[in-house]
Amino acid sequence: MELDPIELDLRFDLVVAGAHLEGQPLNHQLVEIGGELVRRTTTADTYRLYALATDPPKPGLVRATSGGRAIEVEVWSLLPADLASFVVGVPAPLAIGQVELADGTVTTGFTCMPHGLEHAVDITAFGGWRAYLASL
Repeated sequence: MELDPIELDLRFDLVVAGAHLEGQPLNHQLVEIGGELVRRTTTADTYRLYALATDPPKPGLVRATSGGRAIEVEVWSLLPADLASFVVGVPAPLAIGQVELADGTVTTGFTCMPHGLEHAVDITAFGGWRAYLASL
């Protein structure tokens, strides 16, 4: 069976906001499956960021009904099969959902389930995971 050349080039974007950012401890998971950094940007100004009680430390990105701001993120590109295998390994309370970026596009990305915020610290004011880590 011959594959359609267009399908061979098909890639999907994934928004990351914390431990998978370039230079962070879990970034190798994206790199090892052929992930390519597409761009650095921010979310729309409707998100809150929390430091979760996880090991290694990770943030949780949550769409806010009020008090949100733009949060630093990266967009990584993955082949469909690689994205699928990656997504099934995402541990709760993290989840994969839809994230609105500053330019108005909506892309698949890391989010956090509400129960994960129970012992979390609101770090929205830092504007991103790297800035929060730099403050420690």
